[in-house]
Amino acid sequence: MKALTVVPLQKGSAALSDVDDPPESDGPVLVETLGVGICGTDAEILSGAYGWAPPGRERLILGHESLGRVLDAPAGAPVSAGDLVVGIVRRPDPVPCGNCAVGEWDFCRNGKYTERGIKEHDGYLSERYRITPDFVVKVDSSLGILGVLLEPTSVVAKAWEQVDKIGHRAHWEPRTAVITGAGPIGLLAALIGVQRGLEVHVIDQMTAGKKPDLVRALGAQYHTGVIADAVDGPDVVIECTGVSALVLDAMEHVGPGGVVCLTGVSSGGREISVDEGQLNRSMVLANEAVVGSVNANRRHYEAGADALAKADRNWLDQLVSRKVPLDRWQEALQRTPDDVKVVVEVSQA
Repeated sequence: MKALTVVPLQKGSAALSDVDDPPESDGPVLVETLGVGICGTDAEILSGAYGWAPPGRERLILGHESLGRVLDAPAGAPVSAGDLVVGIVRRPDPVPCGNCAVGEWDFCRNGKYTERGIKEHDGYLSERYRITPDFVVKVDSSLGILGVLLEPTSVVAKAWEQVDKIGHRAHWEPRTAVITGAGPIGLLAALIGVQRGLEVHVIDQMTAGKKPDLVRALGAQYHTGVIADAVDGPDVVIECTGVSALVLDAMEHVGPGGVVCLTGVSSGGREISVDEGQLNRSMVLANEAVVGSVNANRRHYEAGADALAKADRNWLDQLVSRKVPLDRWQEALQRTPDDVKVVVEVSQA
């Protein structure tokens, strides 16, 4: 079968390869891949900056934002032939640590987890893959190819869960939320915020085009600039860019008792001036909290599936800005200003 493979840490090594059928050791559920979303992590792996091949192998099959159709599943499995499904990315470490042992592998404490398409386990950008029933999630059949949005939605479903857990340390009735960044993660975070009935403000640098229109179509408000110009003291800030200046802006301008959730990963190597004492004083005296959030476990995938099932299909359809055939996968890396989520089509949905 065909698969997009790469030699991790080797720039320019990506190739559409002939590979063996998926091993039965990966699980009894056989899935035909329909599409795989491309994100910044994939670009980093392709650039040679990141990634680990499976033990004893040189090449890694890429792809972690998957959508597939079940070809075969054992009796009693939560999915059946014909179902549209998404494969969970992370697998618990073999020790396991305390968190992995109870299904909270997104909080793995020893770093020995594996991730499909990223770390020591082949990904989903192949014509077929196998998976165990406990790591496959069914999506609403009416979503079609839009089900490929589930993995990034699971990330923000977890972020919102973290916000709730921290907010409920006291009386918690959030009304306003700021989302920094209008990429796929930011837009999906805004979607869930609107579904929760919050007044949502999205901040990005684009002054025109698809992203501002997508925000407004949600019923949210779109801004450029800084948080203080958008809303006074939001209850929640979900930071989706990793841009240092925006991270600090979030910490400085969240409202009293508010929660900042950081989902973007900063690149490092940049210094900006900040009054550390004043920042500490304001956060302590106003009971503000900052939490980092990454990855997702099964609970978050299921919450994400619910959010997508409730979403307007026409709005979701605009998030998938381009579909690229597998044999032209290079085109998925050629970004355009209106790109939101580019999907490599492996088979027809």
